[in-house]
Amino acid sequence: MSEEVTTSYQKVQAFPTWLLSVKILQAKNIRKADRRNGADCYIMLWLPTASKEKARTQTILNSTTPIWNKTFYFIIQSQVKNVLELRIYDEHLHSNDDLLFTLLFDVAEVCPGERILANFILNPERKEELDVEFAVQEHLGHLESLITNNVLVSRPVSCLNVCVVKGKSMKRLKEENDLELRVKGSFEDTWKMALESGLVESFHFHYTTYWEPELNAHLQHCSSNEEQDKKNSSASLTMPLKLLSTGKEVNVVLPVSVTSPEVRTCWRYSHVSAHLLSGRAGRRPVGGGHQSPGSPENLDMRLGFNLCEEEKSFLHKRKQVVADALKSILQLKEDLLDHEVPVVAVMATGSGCRSMVSLYGQLSGLQKLNILDCITYISSTSGSAWTVSNLYEDSNWSQKDLARPIHEAKKHVTKNKISTFSLEHLIHYQTELSHRAEQGISTSFSDLWAVALENVLHDKVNDFKLSDQQQAVNEGQNPLPLYLALNVKENHISAFDFKEWCEFSPYEIGFLKYGAFIHSEDFGSEFFMGRLMKKNPESRICFLEALWSNTLAVNLLDVWNKLSSTDEDWHKLIQGKMRNIERGYVPPQNSTYLETSWMCPDGMLSKIIREVLTDRPLHHHAHNFLKGFHLHKDYYQDSQFSMWKDCQLDQFPNRLTPSEDDISLVDAAYFINTSCPPLLRKERKVDVILSFDYSLDAPFQSIEQMEKYCMEQGIPFPRISVSEEDKQNPRECYLFIDDENKKAPIVLHFPLVLDSFQNFKETGVKRSKTEMDEGAVPLAGCHSPYRLMNFTYTKKDFDKLLKLAEYNVQNNRDWILQAFCMAIEQKKCGRQQSQCPST
Repeated sequence: MSEEVTTSYQKVQAFPTWLLSVKILQAKNIRKADRRNGADCYIMLWLPTASKEKARTQTILNSTTPIWNKTFYFIIQSQVKNVLELRIYDEHLHSNDDLLFTLLFDVAEVCPGERILANFILNPERKEELDVEFAVQEHLGHLESLITNNVLVSRPVSCLNVCVVKGKSMKRLKEENDLELRVKGSFEDTWKMALESGLVESFHFHYTTYWEPELNAHLQHCSSNEEQDKKNSSASLTMPLKLLSTGKEVNVVLPVSVTSPEVRTCWRYSHVSAHLLSGRAGRRPVGGGHQSPGSPENLDMRLGFNLCEEEKSFLHKRKQVVADALKSILQLKEDLLDHEVPVVAVMATGSGCRSMVSLYGQLSGLQKLNILDCITYISSTSGSAWTVSNLYEDSNWSQKDLARPIHEAKKHVTKNKISTFSLEHLIHYQTELSHRAEQGISTSFSDLWAVALENVLHDKVNDFKLSDQQQAVNEGQNPLPLYLALNVKENHISAFDFKEWCEFSPYEIGFLKYGAFIHSEDFGSEFFMGRLMKKNPESRICFLEALWSNTLAVNLLDVWNKLSSTDEDWHKLIQGKMRNIERGYVPPQNSTYLETSWMCPDGMLSKIIREVLTDRPLHHHAHNFLKGFHLHKDYYQDSQFSMWKDCQLDQFPNRLTPSEDDISLVDAAYFINTSCPPLLRKERKVDVILSFDYSLDAPFQSIEQMEKYCMEQGIPFPRISVSEEDKQNPRECYLFIDDENKKAPIVLHFPLVLDSFQNFKETGVKRSKTEMDEGAVPLAGCHSPYRLMNFTYTKKDFDKLLKLAEYNVQNNRDWILQAFCMAIEQKKCGRQQSQCPST
């Protein structure tokens, strides 16, 4: 066994493979779905950690006690979670087969060198049973060098290079004849090429080395009927890749019969030759091509639950900025030691333009209190993410007066948006999405929302990207921005039943649950087993802003559905996905909502929009950068995974994200309207959270939901206890502390409320009678200008909301400083306790 290497919780170690035999013996008392007589029964076997191919038994006709005695073999790796799926079907000739039973068997129950007979009780009442024999023995092969963080496992990947040389008489073949090459289970899966004489073409297949797949090649006539094309194949070849030696070239010949179109008879033979070269796949491709041989221990992504080196460097630099700011604002006599400097974070929820404008006001208030330099992180989602992404286009924004970015935001929020879906803009949107499709990026309604949102927020194409924000944090000059989205199962499983937190930072994008992160500029590129297969261009920031806020596009979908009379199923689908974020909302008859003035489904506009909507679901589709990974045999017990596992699917590794080709990302508000999870990673050690909530009717709902979630997951978080009186008449600020668990952050919660601002224009300065109108901010009611889907404010409404948010922060300066002092004291006490000898 090789020496173990550990870097950033990522381990590299060699383990042997094993040979699993599964002998399907017999079933008992199996009847058809209608229970009238015996089923035409067969069994499908699928072990996705050993092969993408599904094996099956023969069909036993009309028998209640089918006997197969058929043995299947799989090469398995004992360090991954091998779960065998057995599906029992009743076969039908003229309709879909009936699935009678599904069995999941954890191969870890069979010890190496052991043979066990398993009797599965399928239906106790009808005494339906299945007998299967399992055995595991040593597989005489090479050791597998595995890379793992104890949740995900990356296995060795081989690269097959196929160089195809066509015979000289290929010109006799019609152009519509294609040669298809396929390695099932490989990253590429299938390549097709036209047979034109004299050309030499090369193709690559990347596959898990010990799966031992086959190369299948056949000539097929191209038509709309793919099944018929396979039957018309005039030549085929099957080559087991285990016959190839690493680094040794093998030549194979595919004979081709050429048919005369006049007499329809075979009159000449030619051939297609292929040179096969197998080798170990290496690291990142150059210039967007395929990988070249290299060190298998080097992945193009990071496996580990700790922070990346870039963020660690940021924290080191930011800590000094925070220490100096705290010393000044708290009037400390001595400098804070490194371990005494608290990590303070701003957490902003989403609520469209309301959250965007409010966050500008709150950040302005923090800046005027000289507190902004005390902040280490800013997390955001939905509309608050628009504020953050706009600010970070300036690499020194927190050191400057925020009047300029606020003025720019005001210009776009108050402008007339009637032209957002004009013919000119629609043509531009279509061009943008077509360009993304040409780059290999799947487009959906979320992308239409993105380019429309870019027009709303910028009035122009904004080439800024997430990775560009690194310039704003490289010296620790600003807080580190964090964004949040949810990965969900598309359409058939709700966000309440399956969701995975996906965080975005200027440095990395990754899943908290799996401890897997890629460089931010690689999001949208294609990965396999942790290797970068195809480098795609990084998307502009608008496409990420759209996925962080795509709940806001639901009403746009609904309006389009109503106006264009598209099918009812879509309407039900979208309605089922969207939670009622603002209770009691009743749209006014004379609505000024943005979407009602955007959409005009007649004539050319309708045609263009229909062409743009290539994919109806609202999810943001992206290539799955976890594709190919396996789950570690003990993944479910890993403490880091356990912090974020929260659904039944977590117990079924074959159904988790690594098995998917794509990921579907949605706004965090589909589950909880919060951006808190990235701040609760224990590696970030956040001590104080300034929680900015922008809900109008339930100012404690999100934080209460977060507390419940954290309690269920075992994540330190203070208890949220609010009286009914406070829920009916909330104050400007609430302090929540967990005295029993010092690992829980101190939370200062700021609801968006109209309290003392009605009578005070500044802290301690009352309004005159002529100024009372400026303190009347219409937050409540269905006619409020700040309702969720209103994207257009008057200048007066903009200023009122901005000043309210700014005032509510400034008026609670003492609460904020008190929280800072408590955090510093806790850190000092923690240091003193850690230095005390154990008793």
